[in-house]
Amino acid sequence: MVHVYNCHPFASQQIVQVEQEPGLVCCGGGALFVVTTGGCKVEVYNLETEGCPLICRFASMGTVRRIQHSSIGDYLVTIEEKNSATYLRVYTNWRHQAEEKSRVGVRLLGHLLRGASVWGGVQMEIIEIPLSEHPVSLACCAVTGDLLVGCENTLVLFALRRHTQQNLTLKILKLCARFPLQVALCGGYVAVQAELEVLVLKLEATAEATGVEDLMDSVFVCLEDYPEEQSDFLLVPKHQELLGDRAGACDVPVSVEQTGLEDRRRYTLSYLLFRRFTPEFFQGCSVEETQLHSLQLHPVFTSKQSASVDEPACMFCFFSLPNVGYLYSLRGGVELLSTYQYPEKVLQAVLTDHLLHVITRNALQSFTVRCAAAAARIEDPYIDTTMKACPPCSLEVCALRMQLFIGLRTLCVYGRHVVLLSTADTEAPEEAERHTQTSCHAPSCKTNPNQPARSPKPD
Repeated sequence: MVHVYNCHPFASQQIVQVEQEPGLVCCGGGALFVVTTGGCKVEVYNLETEGCPLICRFASMGTVRRIQHSSIGDYLVTIEEKNSATYLRVYTNWRHQAEEKSRVGVRLLGHLLRGASVWGGVQMEIIEIPLSEHPVSLACCAVTGDLLVGCENTLVLFALRRHTQQNLTLKILKLCARFPLQVALCGGYVAVQAELEVLVLKLEATAEATGVEDLMDSVFVCLEDYPEEQSDFLLVPKHQELLGDRAGACDVPVSVEQTGLEDRRRYTLSYLLFRRFTPEFFQGCSVEETQLHSLQLHPVFTSKQSASVDEPACMFCFFSLPNVGYLYSLRGGVELLSTYQYPEKVLQAVLTDHLLHVITRNALQSFTVRCAAAAARIEDPYIDTTMKACPPCSLEVCALRMQLFIGLRTLCVYGRHVVLLSTADTEAPEEAERHTQTSCHAPSCKTNPNQPARSPKPD
């Protein structure tokens, strides 16, 4: 057994000099997106260049409450508020703002602009997506570029299609859910998280598409809600963990309803995982504060696979309570792979191929993960020989050295970069900080997110 002590997983640290006080941050496509306080301006910085120079900036149409970038399709999606109304908007061709092109096209989903052909160039477009309910959460698929939006009572799935004018054509899937606080989408896997529940489904098409591909098609999948509670009693759901086929026995029945639009494919949903927690008191966290966070679906490809063609060799689902995190493997049988015990209350966690990064109020800590080991054993089931070996997937995880900060708020990861948003004090300006993860390559070597993640060769 090898024990690791006082190991520092970062090679360098730098502060990104933002021009205005940051409020939200996200990463993707080699860029850092910073939404300024007030939420009406987005600044974009280059993470792959020393010093993180400014790429461009542009104004949003409302106050940005949530933001996410999709590397497939290179688009931004936001949930915005304006005049007490909530909007879902997609920003495409945003990189053209760096070329001093001020033209911006605004349209509704399903209505194409003719301006690009008239002006003789590609312009930034803001696509507003009308919804019947207020959007609450969103997620982009790292494999296909599809978009999943969680509304107050439904989930809406939009499928990305690229055209000659780089327009988005969307396919809609609706699931009636219980106020999804967080959603995740990856390669046909759909995960939904409420305060103390997680449900993971697999969506599959059973027939080929027919008809005109440039139009929208819709599929509705309904999940019935709990029966109405009696006013004289407080009902506390019991703890449950249902894996694989047993997950279909949970009290969240699912049905699929076709809308009869152009795509004639039939869709089936299968249950993979259902986990429900009971409200409990944890050290440093009240019962009211005890709820799930950091829901994530994470794909891993082997060295023989292509991310643009093949289905991921492994799919993992991660979610966390304030004091403990759970990592499940979804392919080849659903099983709990690792459990992470945190030394103090964790605000946010992000899973990568080789490390799990978590932040508390004043510290960043990293843990080892077994994702690469699982992918390596799928690629070579006989990897354990007298010449080489791979650690078992069930091996106990290891906590690496804790790095102290002041007032951490947000964590996001792009390739080998970990981006933190922190507040020094209530009056001092905020800083966006970047850290570079230690690797076996030269410090100037960066990970390309558009390439499939490779399982490392064991030592």
